[in-house]
Amino acid sequence: MRIMAYGRNLEVLHPLLEQYSVQIDTANPELIISYGGDGTLLGAEREFPEVPKCPIRDSQSSQKCKHHDERSVLDALFSGQLHTTELIKVEGRHENGDTRTCGINDVVIDRKNQASAIRYRLWINDLLYARHIVGDGIVLSTPFGSSGYYRSITHSLFTLGLGLAFNNATEAVNHLVIEQTSKITVEIVRGPAIMFADNDPRREHLAEGDRVVLSRASSRAKVVGLDIFRCPECYWLRHHHKRPLVPLANV
Repeated sequence: MRIMAYGRNLEVLHPLLEQYSVQIDTANPELIISYGGDGTLLGAEREFPEVPKCPIRDSQSSQKCKHHDERSVLDALFSGQLHTTELIKVEGRHENGDTRTCGINDVVIDRKNQASAIRYRLWINDLLYARHIVGDGIVLSTPFGSSGYYRSITHSLFTLGLGLAFNNATEAVNHLVIEQTSKITVEIVRGPAIMFADNDPRREHLAEGDRVVLSRASSRAKVVGLDIFRCPECYWLRHHHKRPLVPLANV
């Protein structure tokens, strides 16, 4: 099998890979091991969208349970024990152009000027949903991405469909979970605004009058061993293990 490793601290991973019957190939890999955290997986999918990914958390930056160290995950991978999950992706594109941005987690329309809100109109499946919304922006999320930015706005999760979150909207609009086949059209009434996906540093600039369409992407992300990557015990260790105690202030 032709393998490519992607991420930081690869000097830890490469010696382990040499112990298996694999070929390191950065030109035409059959599988990419994203070595790091969630952001590393997002970046690997963005740069190599057609190649399956096996995400492994970096031991130098993440606490992991005893069952999911690097060698254990590699053993399971190369012995065919790991399942492949296909994750839906979302995209944003200009209504009258070819410019697209695509992500596993979400597509975000946000204010460009941090001191000023944006104003926009919103259609869902070509039906006007909101004539005028003032706020920081809007997020279209996948179920996989609902534990990220979507959750920080809505304090909720979902497992089916697409999630639509309104960031700091002044109007009485609540977050929505809609069908995966839904199409959301956003018209910028007052900008400037930006559009981006996941942790992509690139930004699409949106001006007053621009319309963008947010929807499910035609492609999917193939992830091998997703259940290990999102192990609840590993999650607990990363966020709670050896957390320093902060003494209460004297009353």
